[in-house]
Amino acid sequence: MTIGFALCGSYCTYDRVFPVIEALSKENKVIPILSEAAYATDSRFGTAEHWKRKLEEICGCPPLHLISQVEPIGPKGLLDILVIAPCTGNTLSKLAHGIADDMLTTVVLAARCPKLVSPAMNTGMLENPITQDNLATLERYGFTVIPSESG
Repeated sequence: MTIGFALCGSYCTYDRVFPVIEALSKENKVIPILSEAAYATDSRFGTAEHWKRKLEEICGCPPLHLISQVEPIGPKGLLDILVIAPCTGNTLSKLAHGIADDMLTTVVLAARCPKLVSPAMNTGMLENPITQDNLATLERYGFTVIPSESG
């Protein structure tokens, strides 16, 4: 399978996400995709360069991060599945309302493949009725939502 694996800027979850990417890459082609924040922001959980290097080591290719790199994914049907994990509340809300105002939301909304979303946010945000409505909206439109641990 060819798996697109898109990461948003929920850096505190990367220690749980990267082992999943590593396991998937052993038997599949994994194409890493980083949101603008994930590509450029250093945090107390590691530098952006550290995470980019680690993704390249695991996947064998540098992470995509420009609209020109991801634009062909949808029209050419390049992925068998697209995983968005961790998916921040901001990205989740944009996707639920069809807002394609950055590279990541554009590729997700344009991709012609099954989409799996794993939200990453604190308990208050995750349990908020608006967030729950957004999750239900994504499911109605065919996204698979994988429950995440909230904190």
